[in-house]
Amino acid sequence: MSQSLIGTHKQELDTPILCIDLDTMDANMKSMSDFIKSRGKEWRPHQKCHKTPAIAWKQMEYGATGVTCAKVSEAEVMAAAGIEDILIANMIVGQRKVERVAALCQHADPIVAVDHFAQVEPLAAACHARGVLCRVIIEVNIGLDRVGCRPGADTLELAKAIDRLEGVDIVGIMGYEGHLLCIPDQVEKREKIEHGMNVLKHCRDLLLEANLDCSIVSAGGTGSYQITSDCEGVTELQCGGGIFADPFYRNQCAVEGLEYALTILATVVSRPVLERAVLDCGRKTQYPDLETPIVKGHPEATVTRVSAEHCQLDLEGESRNLKIGDKLELIVGYADHTTVLHDAFYGFRNDILETVWPIAGRGKLQ
Repeated sequence: MSQSLIGTHKQELDTPILCIDLDTMDANMKSMSDFIKSRGKEWRPHQKCHKTPAIAWKQMEYGATGVTCAKVSEAEVMAAAGIEDILIANMIVGQRKVERVAALCQHADPIVAVDHFAQVEPLAAACHARGVLCRVIIEVNIGLDRVGCRPGADTLELAKAIDRLEGVDIVGIMGYEGHLLCIPDQVEKREKIEHGMNVLKHCRDLLLEANLDCSIVSAGGTGSYQITSDCEGVTELQCGGGIFADPFYRNQCAVEGLEYALTILATVVSRPVLERAVLDCGRKTQYPDLETPIVKGHPEATVTRVSAEHCQLDLEGESRNLKIGDKLELIVGYADHTTVLHDAFYGFRNDILETVWPIAGRGKLQ
């Protein structure tokens, strides 16, 4: 049904829907890829902001060498679409999951992040039984204090233990500087990110000195990639969300040079008083908590409350001319938590619907 809408003007579509400005997204992809390439690094964008193979393929067209996923099921979606070089940047635990990874290795070339031998041993056994080899990288705790092996001797010992197993192949390390993304002082932010990357570099050197493969040193989210790309030792960046350039990244992480590409088309359904309008896009349509959505084209309108099915705007100036039935767009504050609420992206050029992409990775939690 949605494909039959191709060629329709945005204002003629029912609401709410999740919209991509394709020209802007393309420009963001090119900007990110060029920036990373200019630093001699590779781009392995995380798919969590879109979970959509069609968009992943566009990232590959703009120079991405592979993709990053959070779950085995997401990696399966990407592999089914023909994408083979997939980093699963998460701990994979449980016999069913490791069997699925082993099966995935028969038609793709995944990499699995680990931080403990107890994760690696069953994966190695499952892969060895199938006659496949799965690449493994060690996640190192560089200060986020979530997951990650302790840097230094513990990382080296885990790498040596992995190297002794059949069915897996140690190829590098990764670390995530997520705790540093929102530091407001940019000098301090750069210093702390460089320190974290130096921890990774030290771990890399330990592996190389032990004659272990460490050809991959993976790091860098969207909120930090413009700094992490400059750090010695890092070989690839995982930044993905910059393709949409959410206000979160621009306002809280000081990311520059990217433009807003993701919006929600909504309808004014109520005008109770002059100073207030209500839209048909509540929390079941958007995630407003990390960064408040911005009302596109109406700078005097502000999102002030979001409930299950309603989004309230406070109005000033010209925005008070909004009428029931008017359609407007909200710039999504943070894509990662909004995308998963929708079945599809609607892609536009010059406000004409060009494509509808099913969000194939939606609900892929295992």
